[in-house]
Amino acid sequence: MSEFNKGDHVVYPMHGVGEIADIATKTVLKKRKKYYIIDLFNTKMRVMVPVDKAEDVGLRHIINKREVSKVLKLLQEDYVEVEEDWKIRYQNNLTKVKSGSIKEVAEVCRNLYKRARDKELSIMERKLYESAYSLVINEIGLAKEVGTEEASNLVSDILSK
Repeated sequence: MSEFNKGDHVVYPMHGVGEIADIATKTVLKKRKKYYIIDLFNTKMRVMVPVDKAEDVGLRHIINKREVSKVLKLLQEDYVEVEEDWKIRYQNNLTKVKSGSIKEVAEVCRNLYKRARDKELSIMERKLYESAYSLVINEIGLAKEVGTEEASNLVSDILSK
């Protein structure tokens, strides 16, 4: 199980990238528990995750600089459309985004971007693409220690090739 410290940058699946603002003991529903207090960057929300449930919800450290190149390489790969039914495709992609794995999120981002070039995405798929794209650029930006605009330009350049 991963231990997190105050100031660590973390990924909270489906919610985004944030920073551990504090680790505090709180009473919730008459139970005292230790919580990670996380400030999420793109939504400006503050969330509390029980320390003993952090692994269950998929809380993880952001990727390191070496892993960034693997993610960027993944974004360059061609994709093979496996599912024509958009509902099944959406569910499969949603499951990947919820996994919290940067590689799976990047895969969804790439596949939906490339699909949108050929065919119009449904509203739900477009929102999922925007969410996946945001998750990818925020994590890459932090890992490379650059702003989200620079990370966005990098990812957009790769996807558009």
